[in-house]
Amino acid sequence: MAAVKDDFMEVSPADFFYRNRDIAGFSNPSRAIYSTVRELVENSLDACELHSILPDIYLRISHVEGPAEGPAVYRVRVEDNGSGVPSEHIPSAFGQILYGSKYKLRQSRGTFGLGGKMAFLYGQITTNSSLRVTSSTGGSRISEFELMVDIQRNRPIIVKKASRRNENAWHGTVVEFSLEADFSRAMPKIVEYVKQTAMVSPYANLTLVEPRGRLYKFERVLKTLPTPPRETEPHPYGVDVETVQRMVASTRCDDMVNFLTYHFHRVGSTIAGKFLRESGVDPDKNPKRLAPSDIVKLVQNMRSFTGFLPPDASCLSPLGEELMAAGIRKELSPEFVTVVQRKPATYSGFPFIVEVAAAYGGSVPATGSVLLYRFANRIPLLYDEASDVSWKVVNSGINWRHYKVTPEAPVALIIHICSTKVPYKSVGKEFIADRPEVEREILNGVRDVARQLMLFLSKRESIERQKKRLDVFRKYLPKIAEFSTKCAGRKNAPGVEKLLRSVARYGSEED
Repeated sequence: MAAVKDDFMEVSPADFFYRNRDIAGFSNPSRAIYSTVRELVENSLDACELHSILPDIYLRISHVEGPAEGPAVYRVRVEDNGSGVPSEHIPSAFGQILYGSKYKLRQSRGTFGLGGKMAFLYGQITTNSSLRVTSSTGGSRISEFELMVDIQRNRPIIVKKASRRNENAWHGTVVEFSLEADFSRAMPKIVEYVKQTAMVSPYANLTLVEPRGRLYKFERVLKTLPTPPRETEPHPYGVDVETVQRMVASTRCDDMVNFLTYHFHRVGSTIAGKFLRESGVDPDKNPKRLAPSDIVKLVQNMRSFTGFLPPDASCLSPLGEELMAAGIRKELSPEFVTVVQRKPATYSGFPFIVEVAAAYGGSVPATGSVLLYRFANRIPLLYDEASDVSWKVVNSGINWRHYKVTPEAPVALIIHICSTKVPYKSVGKEFIADRPEVEREILNGVRDVARQLMLFLSKRESIERQKKRLDVFRKYLPKIAEFSTKCAGRKNAPGVEKLLRSVARYGSEED
């Protein structure tokens, strides 16, 4: 038997994700249209919020050809009023995989700079059509491109390029392309995604027009934006050997004290000096002269050193109790809502904040269990719920009967995690790993809102008891008064209104 010869080859990032598009959420036509909507809306929101612009986002999905049910060709158009993309970066920003502005240690919806371009790539490989991009940063010109992706070389192909005057100082981005999709199956998820996005973005105007012409409009109720997140340096507990090697290669510092204070989060000269003394490193040594073995030892000492300050949350942008409550009231119209924002915590050197809300009644459906809404960096997570740490906490870590919550009660829990690095389990960003630190903060947040909910339900039960008691008095006191009048041989029955008012007043004071 002849020996099999192995052929070795290199594939570009675009070619890799073309071959393995399932891992990015483009496994089938139904999931692909949902992932496309999600990625494009998130990019638009980031482009607005990071520059303190109140978002106005328009999304239209149009049927192009094929059956109304099942896979067919659809055209997606998304418009935003964000910061726009400079003309020289448009081809690579939209036509080159793993190229973008998301590779900074900063809280943002996008994590890998991959999702939007995967949507364009999926559209190209399923319909062989190009992507149209119109964008302006608010300057004198508006740039228009028609692009395709050279998959084998991971390079953009500029099909057409044009520029026109920007007479109204417009800023924003418009993208439009075709793809194969099963919209009829994906529609419930898409509508739910936009609704939940509006819930955690009550400052945004979101408009969805679906293929049948149905319009979904979610209007802003507040003009207050969360504080934009700031870029931060890595914390010593969160770096590895490769990260430190890159810092050493690029640093301009000529001694170790300056190197540590300049490149690391919350490391001052006093802490740096103490760490270097305990690690046996000369504070005056030039970082460029560190041998590979020295860097390995340095990282190991960083992980064991207990004198570093924990990361602070100044680089995070939580929703806050006011915004979160406003969004919940807008979309769920609950009878009761309470919001708790936990204090900042850390995992593996990365700061994070957990926000938890509970809503009762109103438009909250009674599903037979507590309804769970999951969010990470203001991204709704709709798939793989049972794999998420929040689901584990809500369904296994809490005895809801202890908090007077019965299975048929219309109760919803809203859990939001914001971090510079959310611990997703997959590239698709659909569920969060059960890190002990994250699980503990979620559990404590759920307990906090559950106690507030229990107080509300207890008061509600008390009011119901008083109402029933008052109803009994209203029903029988007039009859007792009339019977007593007859027994006493009198003509006029005594008035009972004063007594009823005293009973009602006693009940309200008791509550």
